[in-house]
Amino acid sequence: MQVSMSTDSPPAALLQLLWLASPALPVGGFSYSEGLESAIEAGAVCDEPSTRAWLLDQLHLGLARSELPLLAQATQAWAAHDEARIAALNAWALTTRETSELRRQAEQMGRSMLAWLSQRAPDDPRLPTLAALAPAPAWPIAFALGAAQSGAAARDALLAYGFGWAENMVQAALKAVPLGQSAGQRVLGALAAALPAAVDTALALPDDERQAFAPMLAILSAQHENQYSRLFRS
Repeated sequence: MQVSMSTDSPPAALLQLLWLASPALPVGGFSYSEGLESAIEAGAVCDEPSTRAWLLDQLHLGLARSELPLLAQATQAWAAHDEARIAALNAWALTTRETSELRRQAEQMGRSMLAWLSQRAPDDPRLPTLAALAPAPAWPIAFALGAAQSGAAARDALLAYGFGWAENMVQAALKAVPLGQSAGQRVLGALAAALPAAVDTALALPDDERQAFAPMLAILSAQHENQYSRLFRS
């Protein structure tokens, strides 16, 4: 149950990653827009081109510099059964959430992944470590344990995580912009094309260069907490 650092995962491991990244996984990702709904309210996102630009920026300026490198480092730590490292990474994940909504999302999805992993692999000796993380396991840390259980290559795990995020965000855009199905697929295609480079950036990022700094996203997320009409929880 260790994560391979090669570039190719066995077919069974790839299927496990597809399962982890599926929008059907009962972790609640579909209920969050991660500030996109506020960007729409503010007029920053209003059509297909602006949706594509917004999400590509979020991928490169957000995920590639924070959640994806965090996931890579946490997956390695789970494979090594390094409890101290896991606790430190989880603390970083939660303290760098810039608004209460973003932090609640990370905690809720992390707890839901813990519950799912507890049913799927109840004998994994690392589950008590995940459950003991306070105040909750963060979503990337919990996903990383699932990735470690799969035996998949680290790069494949990051690609799966990134594509799962992209699918959820496009589905949010379909409802809130709104976009048509074909427009949504074009946006998803642009994100999929950009993901490999973002993952390579994340894998090469040293610990001291990992960061969570997206001021406009943080402002919009904070505004969402008091937005009059909302479809999403963030």
